[in-house]
Amino acid sequence: MLTRRALTAAAALCLLGGAAMAQSATRLRGTVVSIDGTALRIHDAAGHDVQIALSPTYTVTALVPAKLGDVTPGSFIGAAANTQPDGTLVAKEIHIFPEAMRGSGEGHRAFDLGPQSTMTNGTVGNEVKGAAGDTLTVAYKGGEKSITVPKDAPIVMFAPGDRAMLAPGAHVIVQAQAGEGGGLTAERVTVGKDGLVPPM
Repeated sequence: MLTRRALTAAAALCLLGGAAMAQSATRLRGTVVSIDGTALRIHDAAGHDVQIALSPTYTVTALVPAKLGDVTPGSFIGAAANTQPDGTLVAKEIHIFPEAMRGSGEGHRAFDLGPQSTMTNGTVGNEVKGAAGDTLTVAYKGGEKSITVPKDAPIVMFAPGDRAMLAPGAHVIVQAQAGEGGGLTAERVTVGKDGLVPPM
């Protein structure tokens, strides 16, 4: 089982975007092809097979399904969203952090799910129900955003995972560093539990 520190670090890295991520890691999304000890091969979203050398002490974080009803005032969440022409934010997905991970990646930043995508991690305040979906206010140090959550937006939450989850076909997100000789290395993997495809 993951420790609080490992789970927090895994999720924080999973959700870093923009310049901070570009300077430190490459986010890879894909499915597991094989794993042999600490040698992980995935088939990425671009259609390529990629080899990643995992740290001997690597950790696994699971993503599990949730629902919007699990998001309440005071919840600490992350929201990947698209910026609309009028500047409003419409969620592509919501992920709920466990209390032990409150504060992970807090803030608002550019994300890598498209040219107008953002990631906002913060505390839920007001929730207003509407025909197009609920609108949440998400407060973070230095600001606040209003984010509309469509009724069909996927909702997930983080949970402890284990290495046995990295079976062929499992959907994963890996933060990979460029190692010596150009190879990729990683210390943690986020995996969708029971076939879940990570939406972020």
